Amino acid sequence: MKNIEIYCHNTRSKHSYPLGTSLLEISRDLDIKMKNTVCGAIVNHQVRELSFCLVKPKQVEFFDVSHPDGIRMYIRSLIFVLYAAVKEVYPHVSLRIQKGISNGYFCELTGFGREITDKDIELVKAEMKEIIAKEIPFIKRGLLTEDAVEHLMQEGLEDKAQLFEQQGHLFTSLYFLENLGNYFYGHLLPSTNYISNFNLEKYFDGLLLRIPDSDNFDKLMEAPKQKKLFEIYEEHKDWAQLLNVSTISNLNEFTLKKQGGDIIKIAEALHEKKIAEIANIIHSRNSDIKVVLVAGPSASGKTTFSKRLGVQLAVNGLHPYQISLDNYFVDREHTPRDEHGNYDFEALDAIDIGFFNEQLLELFRGKEVQLPKFDFHRGRRYLNGDKLRLKHGDILIVEGIHGMNPRLLTDVQEKNTFKIFISALTQISFDEHTHISTSDNRLTRRIIRDSKYRGYGASETIKRWPSVRRGEEKNIFPYQENADVMFNSATLYELAVLKKYAEPLLKQVLENQPEYMEAMRLLKFLSYFKPIDDNEIPPTSLLREFLGGSSFVY
Repeated sequence: MKNIEIYCHNTRSKHSYPLGTSLLEISRDLDIKMKNTVCGAIVNHQVRELSFCLVKPKQVEFFDVSHPDGIRMYIRSLIFVLYAAVKEVYPHVSLRIQKGISNGYFCELTGFGREITDKDIELVKAEMKEIIAKEIPFIKRGLLTEDAVEHLMQEGLEDKAQLFEQQGHLFTSLYFLENLGNYFYGHLLPSTNYISNFNLEKYFDGLLLRIPDSDNFDKLMEAPKQKKLFEIYEEHKDWAQLLNVSTISNLNEFTLKKQGGDIIKIAEALHEKKIAEIANIIHSRNSDIKVVLVAGPSASGKTTFSKRLGVQLAVNGLHPYQISLDNYFVDREHTPRDEHGNYDFEALDAIDIGFFNEQLLELFRGKEVQLPKFDFHRGRRYLNGDKLRLKHGDILIVEGIHGMNPRLLTDVQEKNTFKIFISALTQISFDEHTHISTSDNRLTRRIIRDSKYRGYGASETIKRWPSVRRGEEKNIFPYQENADVMFNSATLYELAVLKKYAEPLLKQVLENQPEYMEAMRLLKFLSYFKPIDDNEIPPTSLLREFLGGSSFVY
């Protein structure tokens, strides 16, 4: 029998195996030891399941659930088990995975006709544990698409079936847990017994599926109640259901019927209405509010939102002035460093908090101040002659990632502030069981913006993204519930528009680059959307901050 040669990054050595040997067999033969059980591998910079069989020479790197793709495998497999358990315990109840929240996944069970009880949850959880204990393999089977669609329809998974039909492929695949078929747009674990830790608990009017901490799999992620975030999600879910655009297949139907422009108009009008409502709240408290703080993660659209809010405040008779926290950075040599010794520009202490508060108090007292600018090339703050004095009816809009942090305004009274948290909370899902990550939405935006305005290729943006995300988890998201109001900058249509701009950039990432794997994942993700042209997106849209064509000056 012909042998093939592999290079294993884990052992840093070459090995020869018979043609058709599976990754699982190789991992066991090499006795790969990791912190957690090996659950998948990167083969030539592409993620593969352990059932994958090698027929050509390859570079292989095994990973466990602590790897980003490992935890994705774990979550998909866990949701499949949850689906199977619900179907077994309550055959006439439908499961929908609505969103990621509180470090877990919010699930709805429809068809009960009554409120979900703790007993209901315990029955489902017990069934999940029984399925896991049986060590049932997740089997991937190739099928004619028409057969896969028929199977999904029989299971009541109409959104999945419709999306499969829209792709136009002759053959496709389904995953099976015994006789139960489903699909999750990504790889799964080898079998149910790889699932070692989870919990299911009541959360508002549904369930929260809790997942392990990837750094310590014996411990579940903390699950703080995020009431404000939940409410803004629910508001936009109502919009999506009102327009019947809850999933990708729903959106694609509008596109195929040449009605993408209708979705754009309505989505933009809903944004404008929400911004106007926020401006009205601020105006009603204008006798107290002196400063509006706008914060949010990378590529959330903070800058354009601030400008649009300024327009609406002006409609209310106020005179807004915009200030960026970035101009209050400390000089480079005083910038704190992270655990790797690199400058940590996203730490709060990278901001000169004392000077910022001093200037705010001066402005509130009616004094004139010289506003700073920060030269990012020289790493120095300087005064360029811009001056500001606040008069009656004037209000400051301060944009920056730390706006929700209580340590930012040390000398300003709470009643004088109004806090707005903005993020791109993706409003549509893949289907009944697969939500779309808000991080993927923002990363797609940032890839386009970095290419257009900063000269970075997609590989560079992807390379930086994990560091950006770590900074957000540390410095931004823990404080989001401090907001007076949350604003969702995502639109129902945007990923269908971003597709046209992002795909050519992602295709430039070469196979020998480490970022190739993530680029391929994003390309597959975007492939499910039918493209919508952006010619009807208005020049004031938040998306214009990333696509270009904005009427605002940045």
